[in-house]
Amino acid sequence: MLEFLGSQTHLHITTWVVALILFFVAVSMQKGSKGRKITHMILRLFYILIIATGVALFITALDYGQGMLYGFKLLFGLGVIAFMELVLVRSNKGKSTGGMWAGFIICLIVVLVLGFKLPMGQFF
Repeated sequence: MLEFLGSQTHLHITTWVVALILFFVAVSMQKGSKGRKITHMILRLFYILIIATGVALFITALDYGQGMLYGFKLLFGLGVIAFMELVLVRSNKGKSTGGMWAGFIICLIVVLVLGFKLPMGQFF
């Protein structure tokens, strides 16, 4: 069981690291370019992978007795994904993204702190 849990955690971490890299690559690309659109579509695929692996980890985490904190992590993780999408879409439309960036950073910090603090997190 622990071996499966470790590989599941690593898969989840790998998907969100790749998604963050794709997000920053897409943000840095020229608005309306074909490359940005393709990167955005690939990023949306990674959103699905993040959600699938995150929900699987959440179900496993209920055995640790801290379901509420893992529930908060799940909600803030969905917030990170939502704000990533909002930043890209609003910047493509030429609208302001300041509030979206603030929400993204706040949600990302909360998710990282909870992810590393909770029992299933990585220990350095």
